[in-house]
Amino acid sequence: MAQFFTIALRNFLKGPTTDPYPFGETYTPENYRGIIAYSPELCIGCGTCEYVCPSGAIKLRHHESGMNFSYWLSTCCHCGNCGYYCPTDAVFNSNDFHTARAQSEKYDATINDDIASVQCSRCDAMIPRAVDALLARAYDEITDTVRHRASLCPDCRRLEQFERMYL
Repeated sequence: MAQFFTIALRNFLKGPTTDPYPFGETYTPENYRGIIAYSPELCIGCGTCEYVCPSGAIKLRHHESGMNFSYWLSTCCHCGNCGYYCPTDAVFNSNDFHTARAQSEKYDATINDDIASVQCSRCDAMIPRAVDALLARAYDEITDTVRHRASLCPDCRRLEQFERMYL
């Protein structure tokens, strides 16, 4: 019995050993898969994140000036597939774990952003923009020729290739 009181007194004098959360900061591991973070500057609208999302939390919808990226926090299972398969690292898991919301706010826990398309430099058709992160994965060196071809729609790219080969 004396040993119990000795341990209890020592622990009492030491102070608390748990995290002070929610009244203070807490530790999160470096590779913690929390809420999805999204960088619209890097997104090309390829739809890979939507395709690999097992819970259907990510939706991409076409509209006249580009695409709309929607992410539902309440549906996400935090698997990390979207960030793993994103070719430009536009979608990734953050260390933020604060997912609790009031019932009245459950439909407000979304990220909505527009991904603007650009016009083809030859025919003015709307095409997804090519970002440097994607071009760097495809080419050893990003030259002016590569940038020019990336600014063309598939039809104009085919036509230019035909002209280069046969005319």
